[in-house]
Amino acid sequence: MSDKQKSIVNPVKLEGQGLHTGYEVEIQFKPAPPNHGIKFKRIDLKENPIINASVNNVVDTSRGTTLEEHGVRVHTVEHVLAALKGLEIDNILIELNGPETPILDGSSKQIALAISNAEIEEQDEDKDYYYVKEKIEYKDEENEIELIIYPDEELSVNVLIDYNSKVLGHQFATFNEKIDFLEELAPSRTFVFFHELEFLLKNNLIKGGDLENAIVIMEEPVPQEELDRIADLFNKPHVKVKPEGVLNNVDLFYTNEPARHKLLDIMGDLALIGRPIRGRIIAKKPGHHANTRFAEKILSTINKEAAQDHVPRVDPNQKPLFNINQIKEYLPHRPPFLLIDKILDMDHSSIIGLKNVSMNEGFFVGHFPDEPLMPGVLQVEAMAQVGGILALNTVPDPQNYLTYFLKIDKVRFKRKVTPGDTIIFKLSLSNPIRRGIVTMFGQAFVGEDVVMEGELTAQIAKTKEE
Repeated sequence: MSDKQKSIVNPVKLEGQGLHTGYEVEIQFKPAPPNHGIKFKRIDLKENPIINASVNNVVDTSRGTTLEEHGVRVHTVEHVLAALKGLEIDNILIELNGPETPILDGSSKQIALAISNAEIEEQDEDKDYYYVKEKIEYKDEENEIELIIYPDEELSVNVLIDYNSKVLGHQFATFNEKIDFLEELAPSRTFVFFHELEFLLKNNLIKGGDLENAIVIMEEPVPQEELDRIADLFNKPHVKVKPEGVLNNVDLFYTNEPARHKLLDIMGDLALIGRPIRGRIIAKKPGHHANTRFAEKILSTINKEAAQDHVPRVDPNQKPLFNINQIKEYLPHRPPFLLIDKILDMDHSSIIGLKNVSMNEGFFVGHFPDEPLMPGVLQVEAMAQVGGILALNTVPDPQNYLTYFLKIDKVRFKRKVTPGDTIIFKLSLSNPIRRGIVTMFGQAFVGEDVVMEGELTAQIAKTKEE
């Protein structure tokens, strides 16, 4: 039997400073119904906008993970999300009276303890686990970063960090569902190299920073006067360097605490997938940018597999959303190269179009005279034209833009398309559109059968003015 979804019974509140903004923030965790998911609510703003904890809403990962939805942001969410992930919370409403979650002691411990004390309860709905079916990986070879997830029946995470640091050396940390999250992972604090501190301060990135909510790594010898000066910048007592190369203001909870904190960050960032995952993760030199890109790839795989399982339920005879004349207002193509007849449905991330295949098509003259087949390349082109309308629908004046396809990948043809067939094309965004680059996964159906599928990448570009 599947595990049940979980929420909390009682609201619970914490207060503290935001790490980068320095604002005093009150954060309150409230129970939520099944299938609600994790949502942030900015109660300091008019109309109390909601920001969903989704990787599609990630807008910045420079020194933490920032989410934005409808122009409203919430900063540094990873430690909150890691606590929820570690305690297997599926549904919760997180109210904030500021733009950033409080940093507290630089770990997830206080958050996890507060949530545990709020009493965790099982709900009536089963968890919607995603079981990884094949290896998914993200690589940044230039920076020697690699994150891979393999199929497995439970979640496990293995982290290796190596910053060419004499103090840290090579560090390894691991987590699985048999390990006590509150004891072994939640207390792991963030770490920073001493040479980074002044740069961060000058760039207004750690206004709420405190020498007591981070492990400060001393890579090179520093005069005591410099240590005193930095302590004064933080309005803290003067500190010294321990023999193990960290400031003496805090004691390490674990010899590999930095690696454990990187593992904690991974758990928080992967919570943005929106579903609990079953798989074995191996991460080398992870960080928020890599973590969230990795989460995007996992979510993209989930969406593709979901699309494969669902034949579009549309009536080809229904009144179209766009008829052929409206399609011509979006696309520059004209007969005989305008290869779609109707757009049946569309929302912000998916589209369904239709092509009636007639024996009168010019290509059947030569392909092939005795066995007419629609060429695979034209099936791809027709699907690309449907995807082009989805892409152009994201700009306010589509008549002034074109879509140029940059890549067509993983195309598979599964059965013949012949005269008399009606092809239904369904495309969905694989990732949020960034800097005009659109990635889509598309399928073509004839009846209940998938006849073709593939991944398309395009660029939206404004036409040149005369």
